[in-house]
Amino acid sequence: MSADGTVGAIASAVAARRVRAVDLVRAAAERIDRLDPALNAVVAMRTDAALEEAERLDQALDDGSPAGPLAGVPVLVKDLEDVTGMRTTKGSALLAETAPAVMDGLTPSRLRRAGAILIGKTNLPEFATEGYTANLLFGATGNPWAPEWSPGGSSGGSAAALAAGMIPIATGTDGGGSIRIPAALCGLVGIKPTRGLIGRRPIPDWIDFSTDGPFATNVQDLRLLLQVEAGPVRGDPESFPLPWTASPQRPEVLLAAQRTSDLGPLPTAVAHAFDSAVAALADVLALPVRWMEPTEIFSDGDPDLDWFTLAAPEHVSALGRDWVHDSLDRMHPGVAAFLREGLEIGIDDYLGARRRRYRYVDRLDTLLGTSTVLLTPTVAAEGWLADGRLTADQPVGMLPPSVYSTALQNMTGHPAISLPAGRSPNGVPFGLQVTGPRFADAMLLDIADRWQQANPWPRTAPGYSPFETVIS
Repeated sequence: MSADGTVGAIASAVAARRVRAVDLVRAAAERIDRLDPALNAVVAMRTDAALEEAERLDQALDDGSPAGPLAGVPVLVKDLEDVTGMRTTKGSALLAETAPAVMDGLTPSRLRRAGAILIGKTNLPEFATEGYTANLLFGATGNPWAPEWSPGGSSGGSAAALAAGMIPIATGTDGGGSIRIPAALCGLVGIKPTRGLIGRRPIPDWIDFSTDGPFATNVQDLRLLLQVEAGPVRGDPESFPLPWTASPQRPEVLLAAQRTSDLGPLPTAVAHAFDSAVAALADVLALPVRWMEPTEIFSDGDPDLDWFTLAAPEHVSALGRDWVHDSLDRMHPGVAAFLREGLEIGIDDYLGARRRRYRYVDRLDTLLGTSTVLLTPTVAAEGWLADGRLTADQPVGMLPPSVYSTALQNMTGHPAISLPAGRSPNGVPFGLQVTGPRFADAMLLDIADRWQQANPWPRTAPGYSPFETVIS
């Protein structure tokens, strides 16, 4: 990891004692206090506890203790993940009085072990079910690039805080695009790793789909964070200890598709942005592009619709069928609609979709082999308003399937990365999604490195300064 990256530069400065961890925590708290009121990305802080932990770290480093790779770096945690002593509301007013967690979640614990300081929590849609970040407990989060628009979801609070320079690290999870969607809409680079690369604890509500993973302002940081977060977990039957960094580093074939499911044509602005990004990446990689139609990719079944058939009833089961039924009228309209449909999906439909999932995995394995990547838009829309509506005259509820382009990779377990690739006419960033063979996460990071060198993007939204400026 080069010290040129935001996280690397900060950790190196702390390790060399050029800056103190306690000053970084103070700087992060000040930035959040000053910048967050306009965005509503941060929902809780533990500033006093973080300052005490930073002071202990500073003393240990002064005494000669070794510094971890994230020494003293402040972190915000998505409020789907546990942080010791903080409540985990999952964005639900129904959990507003939940008891504080007694231990850190998996990724927060791994970040803390690497030397990071956990300072607070970020907003998300209720139970992480939507592609926009709004709930009845904390309200809606705005996008730093265009505040009336959404930063995406479900890791939208974390992405907004990162894009506004409030913090150098903010955590994410991805069960249907929840890292890649906010990364795309907030001008960040974000990866959903191969399923099992980062073990799951606890096993998620969407059993086969969800994984932790990072997004970042630059590829160097993304690579470091994935290294810190990766590793197996006892009790997760799909986690693996394979050396993912050993995957091939260069693709040999580029495929491109406007969609992987037949959900209609892309909006004109999205299609133009995608075509331009594909041409630019093909030039960077010096490879020709083979264009494909959705029916060439999957001729039997629809992985996007089958994702819903599996995810909705699994979420009902995780929360408890009777509890869901009795609580629907106290939920945000988006999650209420999602869970109401989940209540109606029968066992035969559910098991049919589970069986088709194996065919989707086989088809994508065959299509990608060991050295082919698939290019798609990360998001099949220019964006949506902060409260989740596509237009101001629509009711608040679930976004339609046609705006999404990320569920396939959760269905099959393949890694996918979103690369910043310009801005839409509404001012919201556009993301290019690159899907690789399973276990080829390192190849995607290499592609991202080359893309960043050829097409560098801003570290933050206009009007904001990167967090690393606090050490300059």
